Amino acid sequence: MDRRLVIYVISDSIGETGEQVVKAAISQFDNANYEIRRFPYISDEEQILEIINEAANENSLIIFTIVIPYLRELLIKATQKYHIKAVDLMTPIVEALIESLNKAPKNEPGLIRKLDEKYFRRVDAVEFAVKYDDGKDPRGIKKADIVLIGVSRTSKTPLSMYLAHKNLKVANVPLVPEVPVPDELFQISPKKIIALTTNPIKLNEIRQERLKALGLKNEANYASMERILEELDYAEKIMKKIGCPIIDVSSKAVEESASIILDIIKKNGYEQ
Repeated sequence: MDRRLVIYVISDSIGETGEQVVKAAISQFDNANYEIRRFPYISDEEQILEIINEAANENSLIIFTIVIPYLRELLIKATQKYHIKAVDLMTPIVEALIESLNKAPKNEPGLIRKLDEKYFRRVDAVEFAVKYDDGKDPRGIKKADIVLIGVSRTSKTPLSMYLAHKNLKVANVPLVPEVPVPDELFQISPKKIIALTTNPIKLNEIRQERLKALGLKNEANYASMERILEELDYAEKIMKKIGCPIIDVSSKAVEESASIILDIIKKNGYEQ
């Protein structure tokens, strides 16, 4: 029987890339007698020397993805000393990119993992915004990073989605005189709540356009000035009771309102 080959995957990050490459390559060999040992988050000389000393006593092959230069050089010298075959997965690619891009690399381990984590946080935030849009489920209020409140057509949903792409979990709650305000709004810090208001004339125009898009008559109560003033007055009382920041979105683009919100929560100590 063939002597078992021990493949050491050494990385200054999680080591997943190296292991997947090894598995892809080894799949080309029938009945290979091997074992993969992964060593992630290697960050100092002592760790490397311990692994090399272990590998020196095995029928071993070392695969490594180390971007920190001095650790990489140490590993190469140590494997040469013990005549251990070692394969550097990263350096040839990085060197080719340096030449092609005419830029220096960051030499920072784990960047791809950080990018992946950021992507999945954004996906989670978008799903959260959809799930807790328009007061669908008040339980989202306590789970949210930010809660937007305001009357209908004050850009709550567009702002929720925009902020979700900034990795923020946003719930939004419409303020309607006939609908009781969720108790949860008074059970969280007012610093997490952002109120949105607008000019009644502007709101009247927006709601009329909304009715047209729905094929309804402009005379509907939803777009009447009397109704709008009633809603804005009711909403203002709720906002003052909560004691949260209020933003007038009358003449602001979503990006501008979002920028104001981000500034407010940053001053309140929130860190993304």
